[in-house]
Amino acid sequence: MAVPHPSSSSSRSHPFLSHVYHTSFHHHHHHNHPSLVLFWCLVFSLLSPLALSSSSSSSSSSSDSSSSSSSHISLGIGETEGTKHDLHQAILRDEAVARLHELGQVSDAATHLERTFMSPASIRAIPLIRGWMEDAGLSTWVDYMGNVHGRVEPKNGSSQALLIGSHMDTVIDAGKYDGSLGIISAISALKVLKIDGRLGELKRPVEVIAFSDEEGVRFQSTFLGSAALAGIMPVSRLEVTDKSGISVQDALKENSIDITDENLMQLKYDPASVWGYVEVHIEQGPVLEWVGYPLGVVKGIAGQTRLKVTVKGSQGHAGTVPMSMRQDPMTGAAELIVLLESVCKNPKDYLSCNVQCNEDTVESLANSLVCTVGEISTWPSASNVIPGQDARLFSMTYQLGCTRYVTKDRFCAPLNESTMQTQ
Repeated sequence: MAVPHPSSSSSRSHPFLSHVYHTSFHHHHHHNHPSLVLFWCLVFSLLSPLALSSSSSSSSSSSDSSSSSSSHISLGIGETEGTKHDLHQAILRDEAVARLHELGQVSDAATHLERTFMSPASIRAIPLIRGWMEDAGLSTWVDYMGNVHGRVEPKNGSSQALLIGSHMDTVIDAGKYDGSLGIISAISALKVLKIDGRLGELKRPVEVIAFSDEEGVRFQSTFLGSAALAGIMPVSRLEVTDKSGISVQDALKENSIDITDENLMQLKYDPASVWGYVEVHIEQGPVLEWVGYPLGVVKGIAGQTRLKVTVKGSQGHAGTVPMSMRQDPMTGAAELIVLLESVCKNPKDYLSCNVQCNEDTVESLANSLVCTVGEISTWPSASNVIPGQDARLFSMTYQLGCTRYVTKDRFCAPLNESTMQTQ
């Protein structure tokens, strides 16, 4: 696989996050996809006021669109003033959804979606995503960490770029919207601007990035793709190996990406050259659906700590060792799991403050701390044997931020009053 390297003039060891915007939405299982429509409110406002066209004769525009090969939808923003924003329904909804389904079929497993860092499915996804980017009028390349980039440079505009994107890898048995939604949504928005002849009228460069790794499934080391661009990935991480003994560096070389210590450092983005970053992401929980809102503006994301803990015991025959003489690590592990559950449900009952925290910190944890034991294994894993030891992987996540859940009107109206006005 060819790995184009960005030209020195643009230095495309680009920017990283000076302003971060992250949105999350719940997917409704019907054809209207209102959450996608809401997302365009944000994306188009960030791209340029010129990105949205309005028409004083909305009824005429609506009738013309029915005979067009690219049908249209209206967000309803500013309709009280007789204006509508045509957003090419065929692209922003129908084509975007079709591409989500298509990318969801690119998998290393036949029965479920699985696409990990530099796996065969991941390599098949790269030209597919690049093709979509080029279809939207973007210049594309793959960097030394396997991230896929698509960029448009306006003729006259700020040198600071807006980055948009998400990750293209998945967890095992993943949902087809996880990561892919943020990539495809960004590409679709830019394709509309290309069709309208407005791609060159953007106020700043726009770059779509499909990050090669976020989930960390293969190498148990998350954010390989974005960490490299942020300049916070240590060189030593290239030597981390998967279960087959293949290192990150080997996996890249197997796919014709010759990464070295030097060119890893070249990937770091200069923060001064980035205006901001925005990402749309499917909500991976039930809250939006539960509160009845299609969209949330994320003000904080979960930080994750993973601990592997081994509880040792004494192996023995399950039928002959009396209960009073057992040292069963499985029962000890079970007690720890229940204790962990209690701590996370009621942290105020277990945690006390020292000089590094206060009561507000504990109160925040009470509303946001989540803990999970995601993996447990025993030896020798036989029904008639008391385990000799019980190793398990604790995955404890905690979130000190929050998500603001919003309706269409509450979300779009402020944008309409400020950056979304047509100039």
